[in-house]
Amino acid sequence: MQTVDVLVVGAGLAGLHTARLLAERDLTVLVVDRRRSLSTGIRTTGIFVRRTLDDFDLPGHLLGPGVRDVLLYPPSRRAPIRLTSDRDEYRVADMAGVYAHALRAAESAGVQVRLGVRYVGAAAGIVRLAGAEPVAARFVVGADGARSRVARDLGLDVNRHFIVGAELVHPIASGSTTPTFHCVLDPRVAPGYLGWLIDDGRHAHVGVAGYPDAMRSGIRHLLEGFAAGAPGRTAPTGPVERRGGPIPVGGVLRRLACPAGLLVGDAAGAVSPLTAGGLDPCLRMSELAAAVTAEYLRTGDRRILRRYDGNALRSRFRGRLALRRVLAGIRSPVVAEAAVAVLRHRAGRLLAARILFGDNSFPDLEPRLSKPRLSKSRIDYA
Repeated sequence: MQTVDVLVVGAGLAGLHTARLLAERDLTVLVVDRRRSLSTGIRTTGIFVRRTLDDFDLPGHLLGPGVRDVLLYPPSRRAPIRLTSDRDEYRVADMAGVYAHALRAAESAGVQVRLGVRYVGAAAGIVRLAGAEPVAARFVVGADGARSRVARDLGLDVNRHFIVGAELVHPIASGSTTPTFHCVLDPRVAPGYLGWLIDDGRHAHVGVAGYPDAMRSGIRHLLEGFAAGAPGRTAPTGPVERRGGPIPVGGVLRRLACPAGLLVGDAAGAVSPLTAGGLDPCLRMSELAAAVTAEYLRTGDRRILRRYDGNALRSRFRGRLALRRVLAGIRSPVVAEAAVAVLRHRAGRLLAARILFGDNSFPDLEPRLSKPRLSKSRIDYA
């Protein structure tokens, strides 16, 4: 039976980043993922916000051009509100390429990655894997998505509040458009959230997301209808890719860690409750998780795990959780039209700009453990 210090379930960005940081702390790390290729099953739009771009050395050749313009549309699609930043606020990544580079970086750090291996369960330090020998692990990291099996097996909190999203991605003629982020608030196609088209001048991502109980005609039907008339839509110049899946919007979970393991990424609810953005918190929480895990395994002191505290993080999200409840309650096009009208006034525009261009997508996390945090993390992967 193979024995490792840490077994990470899930080879997404959260799992691979956490695994690499742990390996760099001289721990033996194994990552398993049921997918045979990390280029399949991609669920994220791949939008990185400015704060992430400032704080992490992401591979520039895998990022599209910067996006500074955001257009907010009411259900009528008439007279959108234009918000323009003097800096690049968003860049859309080639996520298949980002995952491939993250995989190589993790393996270069000493992480063993086994794809096509499904996690079955964990108990008493033994992890069962479908079609493979069990693995003895001192600690298990659940990076297995919004509906985490690891969270249930470890007795940790699980996500209970979701929206569901679907997206079409296709290449467009380079240089044919100005990079723009189009957002449509329309409960007929995206109840409780929005429809979007982000065009970075290379690819167009067209998507909708909302509460599934209100998507009576089905998300695929809604996506196709929205894509046919999405503002700023551009003709594909190559194959169209489909993405989709559940997005946890209940905020960071309270109980994230126990002596047997902890949660990162979507499994931890590390998604902005309001904007549903998860890439920034994914990286920040992975750093804290790696620092806490390494210190706990080095000392055996369970008090270390208290520093990975979901309650402390949730307290910084009260405002966004409140706005999430407001947005969830907009189920009428008339109300949505009125909400956008409010945003046309100065105070409304300032609020919208703060949400879309602000620096508070996720709070800073400083572990303050014996080994310093890897600031300006190396995610160049090259």
